[in-house]
Amino acid sequence: MTLRLDYETLVESVIERAGREPRRPALVLVAEDDSEQTLTASQLLESAAAHACALRSVGLGPGDLVILVMRHSRELLSAFWGTLYLGAIPSIFPFLSEKLDPQLYMKQVRTLVAHSGARAVIALPEFIPMLTELLAGVDCRLLDSEHVAAGTGASSPPPSPPVSTEAVAFLQHSSGSTGLQKGVALSHRAVLNQVRSYSRAIALDESDVIVSWLPLYHDMGLIACCVMPIVAGVRLVLISPFHWVREPGVLFRAVQRHGGTLSWLPNFAYNHCARNVRERDLEGVDLRPWRVINCSEPVRYDSHRLFLERFGPAGLRETALGSCYAMAEATFAVTASPVEGPPRVDWIQLPALQAERRAVPAAAEQPGAIPMTSSGTPIEGVEVAVVGDDGRRLPDRRLGEIVVRGDCLFSGYHRRPDLDAKAIRNGWYHTGDIGYRAGDELYVTGRQDDLIIVGGKNVHPNDLEAIANEVPGIHPGRAVAFGVPDGQLGTQAVVMVGELAEETGPEGRRRIESELRRRIARQTEITLADVLLVDARWLLKTSSGKIARGANREKYLRRPR
Repeated sequence: MTLRLDYETLVESVIERAGREPRRPALVLVAEDDSEQTLTASQLLESAAAHACALRSVGLGPGDLVILVMRHSRELLSAFWGTLYLGAIPSIFPFLSEKLDPQLYMKQVRTLVAHSGARAVIALPEFIPMLTELLAGVDCRLLDSEHVAAGTGASSPPPSPPVSTEAVAFLQHSSGSTGLQKGVALSHRAVLNQVRSYSRAIALDESDVIVSWLPLYHDMGLIACCVMPIVAGVRLVLISPFHWVREPGVLFRAVQRHGGTLSWLPNFAYNHCARNVRERDLEGVDLRPWRVINCSEPVRYDSHRLFLERFGPAGLRETALGSCYAMAEATFAVTASPVEGPPRVDWIQLPALQAERRAVPAAAEQPGAIPMTSSGTPIEGVEVAVVGDDGRRLPDRRLGEIVVRGDCLFSGYHRRPDLDAKAIRNGWYHTGDIGYRAGDELYVTGRQDDLIIVGGKNVHPNDLEAIANEVPGIHPGRAVAFGVPDGQLGTQAVVMVGELAEETGPEGRRRIESELRRRIARQTEITLADVLLVDARWLLKTSSGKIARGANREKYLRRPR
């Protein structure tokens, strides 16, 4: 069935859907006790309009920035769409988790609010006392989320004010380990262009059911698993991220219960599910209709194989594993693999990649060869190129920086013209990611800032981390590699930090370190200068769950000797 996607603003899509199919379920919220709450299109619109009325009653209006500090809930969705309904600009801040220091977290909120010029913050009641103190002197309204919800009882909410399609719809924030510093401003036009192009690229249909645990403060969760299905009229099932982390089987139960056909996962989620979903979670589960799309950069071949081996017996098809290259600055997807999948796998010579920055084809599994999984080809309306240090396009299979331009790019970083000038040159967004093209296919190898140069070799830390994650005794997904200056050799030395899977004595630690060094040397010809084995929760992650290499490097350098 063809989707209607010819809207001028995001709210227009919700209004049209509620008028045409008022009783059709729009989304299902799965609570942590597995109970469910279903919202129809008309209920979502009514809740959004009522929230807009409550916000207008306290002096907010079109163009005002509103920061949302709320947990994954119906109230968060109502506040987000209600802010849009008002013509204001919502921005979802990551919710406080048990791994974050509450005081540091609140200071990050204050920094964001003060810098961004936010007119209001909607926060959970338990955050109000601390934020009241922190925001003293900041010209910003602090609103209790419960009070806002309680004030939404207007019998006839006002119509949504007219908004230009070029106006900023909302801000996304690039993830970081020390706060979210870059507000990515996205216009209604850019978001709707993305929804249209990406929907076509993945053959999205009204019969699809998207099931997601992804947080809504991240582009993968907000765009692919919230904005796109609501705009397109595709049913959505939302699970709390905290619930999924503790019990990944909830995703599979929800897929079976609701006939889920699409989910998006980063690499670590493939591994987490494969290693922690119990057999009883898969009883009666048929995964044949399900497609799963990996939006990590780079997409890990080993994560796909692990996931397929674990869930193939439940009906998961190899052709159901897709990929894409995505970023907040492009709204979401830049590329997508073919719907009939799976993504292409390019075996290349690791020595040539390191020393010559060339992706030279190699026979699968031969010594010195590594698999690179394609992120797909550019979606409609988007161009992708790979450029050298001089900004000129590189030929196929030459490693360089990935640059992007198209009709779903961001309007700029909110109140950061200094960053705009660095990132956008001649209409191209310079991503800071490294990769190569082979024909129309894009292969992402890592981040430019993370690259380690050892004796003239370009070492991608994710290749070393993938090896470390297979070493017995190291917690899978909890290893990080980075470079530190080596003054004597005039180059960088490679350090690996790995969290232990369980408490281990001195002899056990020596065995794990020896095996790690042996595997790294044998598979990459890189000698580790130092190996630091640490206990659980030592490593720092970004708000999107990625290992924060820079922050962990600093923590390593600051540690007591």
